[in-house]
Amino acid sequence: MDGQQDQSKKIMYGSLVLMIFSSIFGFSNSITAFYQMGYSSVIWYVIAALAFFLPAALMFAEYGASFKAASGGIYSWLKGSTNEKVAFIGTFIWLASWMVWLVSSTQFFIVSVSTMIFGKDETQYWSFAGLSSTQVVGILGIMFILLVTFIAVHGVDKIAKVASIGGVFAFAISILFSLFSIIVLIAHHGVLAEEITGLKSLTVSPNANFNSPIEVISFLVYAIFAYAGLETTSGVIDSVHKPEKTFPKAIITAMALMTFLYIFMIVMCGFSTNWTAILGSKNVNLANCEYILINNLGVEVGKVFGLSSVGAVKIGSLFSHFAGLTDVLTGIGAAFVMVYSPIKSFILGSDSRLLPEKLTALNKKGMPANAMWLQATIVCTIMFFIAFGGDAANQFYTVLMDMMNVSSAAPYLFLIGAFPFFKMKKNIDRPFVFYKNKTFAVVVSIIVWLVVATGIIFTCIEPIFSHDYSTAFWTAFGPVFFGIVGWTIYACSEKKLSMPYVEARGQLEVVPIEIDESEEDSKDSHDL
Repeated sequence: MDGQQDQSKKIMYGSLVLMIFSSIFGFSNSITAFYQMGYSSVIWYVIAALAFFLPAALMFAEYGASFKAASGGIYSWLKGSTNEKVAFIGTFIWLASWMVWLVSSTQFFIVSVSTMIFGKDETQYWSFAGLSSTQVVGILGIMFILLVTFIAVHGVDKIAKVASIGGVFAFAISILFSLFSIIVLIAHHGVLAEEITGLKSLTVSPNANFNSPIEVISFLVYAIFAYAGLETTSGVIDSVHKPEKTFPKAIITAMALMTFLYIFMIVMCGFSTNWTAILGSKNVNLANCEYILINNLGVEVGKVFGLSSVGAVKIGSLFSHFAGLTDVLTGIGAAFVMVYSPIKSFILGSDSRLLPEKLTALNKKGMPANAMWLQATIVCTIMFFIAFGGDAANQFYTVLMDMMNVSSAAPYLFLIGAFPFFKMKKNIDRPFVFYKNKTFAVVVSIIVWLVVATGIIFTCIEPIFSHDYSTAFWTAFGPVFFGIVGWTIYACSEKKLSMPYVEARGQLEVVPIEIDESEEDSKDSHDL
């Protein structure tokens, strides 16, 4: 009877597919892809699914099953597969990717607020006290991060409600977008606003910024980013019913479903929107392309229902207001979670002796307040330098998006690169094994690692060929800078690892006692 009850609590195939899908799929990814590469983005989403998402997800499933009892997440994965140093630096870069995410998403959040209020992106025309529009947006972003951090360090128990409301709106806009796009296509008797004229439409981007081979290959990072977050799904594998069969089956199903929806929604963008006429304007950028496309969809819907030009424009504005509201609600919830969740995971996973005591200290609300304020300072500093770096608005948002994508992809180099070492470990309990042949595991790891590395490298060097050194610098800034910082912190704290630590009153304290060298050597060899 108890066995039946335990089985009823297990995550079944259908629930797991929905869980993977909801944690990874992003509606706006399709619109961003259409803006950057048109229909030709489809092939890159397929490549990213087959060469990254599927093999990497199964690797992370093995990690998650073997280290399910560890609380440090990817820190525990890397430490158990390699060593403390690699784990610390790799996880520090992972933490940094979320800091860069805060930088980028906050700037986009300001555009969402503008669209929610005015029905369109007005940020490009904002000015105050002699500041340019990008500088004003940067200052507002800094104020937002400081406000979120101030509230978050005092506890964020009520923020989950905002996040859940935003999730409902995000699901609703995906459904409405699909429904109204199909209505427009039917009303136009199957004629696409962005026509497919043979193979060229599926291989050549209408965007002048994605025509050279290097520019096209750099788009791979955007496609990989659309599937990012899959490492979070592996943490539940110990709760999955018959994981050795259910998890791979669910991963393949979720991959097929997401890839199909991404492709379908990219094509649906062309149902109502002609790329050159609507998205080819200089005022369109990565921050507002979603709202411009949805606004145009609303206008076309108004025309379908016989409204006047003024009425159709109002419908388009209404669509934009709704899209802006959706992004504001989801943005607020995400910001509050991300200012503290990655930091807490990093502190929980790493050896406390590697970090200054003040950074690991928790306040009365259980929040790492000092670390969160340090993070806010770093994020605001990066925002300030980017905003006052002199880039035009369009370039400004391109830099931010490239920073976010590269920083988010970089930690996968560590996780994928460590997988062959993980497979070579002998003293690890492996309740779930997909890659049964070690040689095959190594070959797959190398291929997937090269796919991710190629996308990152080409994204970083592409601006150099057009002599845009500022974009190249900031694109590579996140993982390189924080990798150096992580290495420096570890090098300075490495000596502390030779000291044991004991738990006293809930705090980890270093105890400087002498250690027998033979015992220490034995301990090190066991850890490795």
